[in-house]
Amino acid sequence: MATQIFVNLPVKDLNKSIEFFTKLGFTFNPQFTDENATCMIVGENIFSMLLKEEYFKTFTPKGICDTSKNAEVLVALSFESRAKVDEIVANAIAAGGTTYNEPKDHGFMYQHGFQDLDGHIWEIFFMEESAIAQD
Repeated sequence: MATQIFVNLPVKDLNKSIEFFTKLGFTFNPQFTDENATCMIVGENIFSMLLKEEYFKTFTPKGICDTSKNAEVLVALSFESRAKVDEIVANAIAAGGTTYNEPKDHGFMYQHGFQDLDGHIWEIFFMEESAIAQD
């Protein structure tokens, strides 16, 4: 079985978060969705568990980061083109998210990002395949 990654993020309002990410084109696995959590499908083996804050707290003795003051993680997702990067960020803003930085064009890589409804940072980028070292 291939390694899978599950990025667990606390959210204040699960239904609003589902609505937000649905507007960005993401889908959810109903098998792992209930009143406390949902499993957002990011890629073939990549998922984000959006957990109500109260439920998230049952998994760790640590406090939840105040995302208005601190960043706890940068979730970076690659997409197929610069246009798709701009589209995702525009959709996030239209759905109630915010940007935290201007887009950056590094020639071989283009990046921009958004903060979701709970202030989690999603770094969206496109990288030229020729820039990725091949063995």
